[in-house]
Amino acid sequence: MKKINILKKNEDFNRIIKNGKPYKTKYFFIYLEWNEENYYHFGLSVGKKIGNAVTRNKYKRRLKNIIDKKDYKNNFNCIIILRNEVLNISFQELQKNLLESFNNLKILKENNL
Repeated sequence: MKKINILKKNEDFNRIIKNGKPYKTKYFFIYLEWNEENYYHFGLSVGKKIGNAVTRNKYKRRLKNIIDKKDYKNNFNCIIILRNEVLNISFQELQKNLLESFNNLKILKENNL
């Protein structure tokens, strides 16, 4: 993921979680906020209940890898928070579920389905 597409500030996370549209699945929560900018931003959050730092970073790398493979519409901010159930699935299942969620939220460009 390019640096311009990453959310890191705590105030951005809090604003999006408070005002954004929530989307819940078995493996993660997604909060989506539409804006007027000409970019899209993703924020990733992996809690300490997932595991130690090595495990949390592994899942962040996996999410970034999945996100990098697709093209997205502009004008949104998205926060992805992983849940504990993600430890029991493979990378392919995680990818399939995340892309289905993106498709349901209509943030993928049309040619990427």
